[in-house]
Amino acid sequence: MPSQDSPAAPSDLYEALGVEKLLQIHELMVRARLLEERLIKMSKGGDGFFWIGGPGEEAFNVSLGLQVKKGHGVDHDFLHLHYRSSAVALALGAQPIDSIRQMRSVATDPYSKGRHFVNHYAIPEYNIVPVSPVIETQYSTVIGTAIAQARRKTDAVSIVNGGDAGTAEGDFHSCLVWANRPALPLPVVMLVVNNGWGISTKGEAQHGERLISDWTKAFPDMPGKTIDGNDVAAAWSGLAEAFAYVRRHRRPYLLEARCSRLYGHSSSSGANRIHEADCIALFEDDLVKRGLAGADRFKDVWGREAAAIDAAHQQVKQEPFPQEASVWENVFADGLPSSYPTKGGS
Repeated sequence: MPSQDSPAAPSDLYEALGVEKLLQIHELMVRARLLEERLIKMSKGGDGFFWIGGPGEEAFNVSLGLQVKKGHGVDHDFLHLHYRSSAVALALGAQPIDSIRQMRSVATDPYSKGRHFVNHYAIPEYNIVPVSPVIETQYSTVIGTAIAQARRKTDAVSIVNGGDAGTAEGDFHSCLVWANRPALPLPVVMLVVNNGWGISTKGEAQHGERLISDWTKAFPDMPGKTIDGNDVAAAWSGLAEAFAYVRRHRRPYLLEARCSRLYGHSSSSGANRIHEADCIALFEDDLVKRGLAGADRFKDVWGREAAAIDAAHQQVKQEPFPQEASVWENVFADGLPSSYPTKGGS
């Protein structure tokens, strides 16, 4: 019999979730993929400066976003994400148009007012901590919110995700140490999305450990697991187990998800389609085999989501870029100090 920390096995998951939830997952995966593909086209067409994202990670990231205890404040889950997390944000309720705004650097960008590059979110109402372009620093910042939650009687957790190559950074290992301190174990769901590459370096050329989840062996009370992140059932079940454990035991859990990288690392590497397993195609095949959806349904979803992305892009192309005078807004609590030059000043 499964324990309280072990949800339905992957083979039983489709029945446990139900058709409505499965189709919601599919729709969000398609939305996330089409958004990233539009952002890539924008960067290649001069309608944005730089693209970096996570096409290929939709099965895992949508499953993550849908299992978050969403809200604002310490009694809700905190998310310390990185720049491959667009599908997580969409599953939480973020709108594709806002990512398009950030890509085009327009003033209506709600995350950075047109002054950060794409997929760098900051959404206070969802407890999404500002995404940093510095590799893996989110594994350090998660310690702070987790300490606050450990000191409070709540089942909320702090979630952090990053890439496989970033686990070589000291921030990742600092998180492991801090989360496992006997004086105050931390409710951290540590996630590593392993696509087999560190920008242009293959994983086997950089990693000495067999599995990234093996790092938990240094901490006997910390569970860890490696799953197939391209499989919706495995991704959902693996995340459900991690969340259940951390919410119940108030201790950390490390989950490694093996996923595809379908368009390379970023626009600096060309962002061309790579022949790897496609989690959306795999999911659609599975839904068809189980008699839960068919080609007509998929065609309608892809067409509807593509039209919405196209309309959002057309709208953003009409929106203004930031004004020079607004560069100091929200930088100083008491306004611009007199020592700072204004336009036309010395």
